[in-house]
Amino acid sequence: MSRENAGVAITGIGAITALGHSPAEFTAALDEGRTALFPAAWADPGSPASWASTVSGFDPLDWMDPRLADGTDLFAQYALAAAQQAVEDHGQPLEPGTGVVIGTTMAGVTSLTEAQRRLDLVGPEAVPRKLNIQAWPNMAAGQIAIRYALHGPLLTVSTACASSIDAIGTALGMIQTGRADVVIAGGTERGLCEVLHHSQASYGMTNQVTDPMLSTMPFDRRRTGLVEGEGAAIVVLENLERARERGATIHGVLAGYGSLSDGSHPSSPDPSGSYEAQAMRDAQRMAGVTPDEVTGLVAHATSTPKGDTVEISAINQVFGERDDDLHVTSIKGSVGHTGAASGGMGLLLALHAIATGRLAHIPTTHEVEDGARFHIVTEKPAVADFHTVQVNAFGFGGQNSSIIVRRA
Repeated sequence: MSRENAGVAITGIGAITALGHSPAEFTAALDEGRTALFPAAWADPGSPASWASTVSGFDPLDWMDPRLADGTDLFAQYALAAAQQAVEDHGQPLEPGTGVVIGTTMAGVTSLTEAQRRLDLVGPEAVPRKLNIQAWPNMAAGQIAIRYALHGPLLTVSTACASSIDAIGTALGMIQTGRADVVIAGGTERGLCEVLHHSQASYGMTNQVTDPMLSTMPFDRRRTGLVEGEGAAIVVLENLERARERGATIHGVLAGYGSLSDGSHPSSPDPSGSYEAQAMRDAQRMAGVTPDEVTGLVAHATSTPKGDTVEISAINQVFGERDDDLHVTSIKGSVGHTGAASGGMGLLLALHAIATGRLAHIPTTHEVEDGARFHIVTEKPAVADFHTVQVNAFGFGGQNSSIIVRRA
């Protein structure tokens, strides 16, 4: 197989999530069906009806010095912490030519809105002097490259909720074409703020319920909207031959990537689902696998009424009648919609399924929507030989992305 058509090794993984500050903690919690759905900071304490999936117990000083922490927004701090885990797991000093590709959607919007609040209430002297390097989207990737003194390709990807899958897919292409032998890639998000919540609520993206277990229900016929989440998921990708030669632990092989545009609507998917389906087919074609070879799928499935229905249609188009031998899940019922980080977190779940033979279930989904010609995993994890798993990520603006990961 030529270098251009070969997959790449995943030799390092890291995560900061609402369910734990490592991939092991995150996937163990998913296996157990735990959720991290809490009253939002702006919710009425007497009757909370606004929910968020927030990272708790994260101290940036556990991962970086005070000066760096002072000059970074949480979205970059999450990325730095997850990257440190992934690099340590990679198990080898990084060469200067290592690349970095990080996806983010909201970036430092929280720092920006807080600075505006200070300006309005106090005046110019209250605006943080480091606001630019806190808020700019490229600072997560930039700070990772600075930390490890890297001089390889350095990119930031912002394709809404597909950002981390597109970042990882871009990194795959860099290694396949020889631009780099090793790339740090993934996504990070800290989009939780009251102004965005109210915008999403007025746009019909979120709901007002008093039970958190009803706030996000992917593929459930009762679903009414999503819950905002946050965190980061970072992987280290490496030339497969190189990884094998040095005896690296290979968590999985990233084998295929597809990305294309709906070209339909700024916030709603094309109703036919045909372009989501095409992204999945493109990833399979690049990986050299047939739909029948895919045993697990981590769906985008955000719990929005339109989005989930279209994705069901798209999966049906690609896989046909699979009944109980294609197992489909989503992380959104456990940690909400983590935006740019969601696809990367889905990849960590896929790698866990490959390693353990268990694909975590959706703990909040109990009344599965009609029409799925595959097994939506509820109540308990699915048990199977998950040798090949697909991960979807679809976003506003018509972003459709999908990857294939297989056992090494």
